[in-house]
Amino acid sequence: MTHGRITIITGSPGTGKSTVADKAAMESDMEKSVCIRTDDFFHYLKKGAIPPHLPESNAQNGVVIEAFLETAKRFVRGGYDVYVDGIVGPWFLEPWLGAAREGYDVHYIVLRASREITLRRAVERSKLDLKTNTELVEVMWEQFCDLGKYEANVIDTTNQTVPETIESIKAHLKSGQNRTIERISEPYIVWGTVFVQTKRHSLP
Repeated sequence: MTHGRITIITGSPGTGKSTVADKAAMESDMEKSVCIRTDDFFHYLKKGAIPPHLPESNAQNGVVIEAFLETAKRFVRGGYDVYVDGIVGPWFLEPWLGAAREGYDVHYIVLRASREITLRRAVERSKLDLKTNTELVEVMWEQFCDLGKYEANVIDTTNQTVPETIESIKAHLKSGQNRTIERISEPYIVWGTVFVQTKRHSLP
């Protein structure tokens, strides 16, 4: 049915996911590749935009995520190797599992570094004040620190260079152990990379 592949590269801020996703797309073993970022789709919203972490944004968020997923699927049908860069915890895999059930080749990789390294990397580059950013990153790091049955999908980037992480991703993709279709968890959602309130919502 499909000719491309979707690889979700996720983790808390400071784990290197954006850099790695971009470079992994460049080193794809397929003829064509693309790296798309979930945050970009929220930034497209202008008039009437609601901060994605607020409960009243649920309908808006559903539209944005549906648009993002459909974009990824369209690239796959066009033969692209799609790398997704964004905060996609196991609590937010249901739309991607749906794509896998439709026949799309979907993979799930979580990058994780130590708390100390994650905080240092994220705080150094943030435009937020130190206290706010530290709190945001700490909460998001906690959300990815114990993933239960998804621990097999984790790559520890604490002591890895970017090229080493990319090689680890290639090995994961080759093994197929990170396909999401065989794993499903209770869906609760965190939207975007800077929104840390964990809120239960019905999935769109």
